Amino acid sequence: MAIDHDHLMSFDIPEVRQSYGAAEVARFGLTVGLGQDPMDMRQLAYVGALADDIRVMPAIVNVLGHPGFWLANPETGVDALRLVHGEQGMTLHKPMPAEATIIAKTRVTGLVDKGEGRGALLYYEKQIREAESGDHLATCRGTTFLRGDGGFGGPSGPVKPAHGLPETAPDHVFDTPTRPEQALSYRWNADPNPLHLDPRVAARSGFERPILHGLCTFGFAAHGLLAVMCDYDAARFGAMDARFTAAVYPGETLRTEIWDDGSFRTRVLERDAIAIDNGLFKHRQAS
Repeated sequence: MAIDHDHLMSFDIPEVRQSYGAAEVARFGLTVGLGQDPMDMRQLAYVGALADDIRVMPAIVNVLGHPGFWLANPETGVDALRLVHGEQGMTLHKPMPAEATIIAKTRVTGLVDKGEGRGALLYYEKQIREAESGDHLATCRGTTFLRGDGGFGGPSGPVKPAHGLPETAPDHVFDTPTRPEQALSYRWNADPNPLHLDPRVAARSGFERPILHGLCTFGFAAHGLLAVMCDYDAARFGAMDARFTAAVYPGETLRTEIWDDGSFRTRVLERDAIAIDNGLFKHRQAS
């Protein structure tokens, strides 16, 4: 079944209602490297260690209200076995509450046909609101590269441009080791994809062992930005966008290189591989 452009653009992805609290907040923080310094009070506030100071890691919005693997629905016309998570972004409209019930709605925002044999780009966004008040908490956005779906007769643009990084050396670096079992922990943030868990599935996909979730790597980059650009104050964290460029293996060390203008990228130190590129961070404007 080939992609029908108009059908996929209007495809109804069910709304998700989810409650979260201290356990979910602490678990997420731990799975993106917070708490690795057990004497850093700023980090401990994000992992549930301080009863009088509970903070929420901004990148949790990427896993809250997750709609599931909706692209596997045959009605989308997508070859779900040949897709790749290409880009991710998020905007925090206000600091996330320590506990809440949220309503999340995901929709397709763009579809670009790169041509026969060249695949397609699917753009989507997720809006998160607090259920009781209706407050708009966050917007998440992403790009999925549909490797097996080009040539369906759709539009050839517009293509989202990549943010260009400065040619100078970064102004800051933030190193964080991942653990060998990092993916096994992160999967409890609503992402049980066996590519990240089962060595047999990873081997069939061409990897020597299970790879880290892209959103976990994104979370580690967000940790670096929270530390360097916000001094661990989540209220100052506004937005970040980046492109995934290489896989990460659990146990490798991630170095996030940051420029004062908000540009960033994340490098795997052991292999000198750029895992996240063309990144841009923005502070949240006071309301």
